[in-house]
Amino acid sequence: MNMFYVIGAVVAAGLLIYLVVALINAEDL
Repeated sequence: MNMFYVIGAVVAAGLLIYLVVALINAEDL
């Protein structure tokens, strides 16, 4: 259960970072 929770948190953080980078790139364009 703990490993599943950690993996979920890492994936969620990665998606958030990806969205932020995408927004910054969109603003640059």
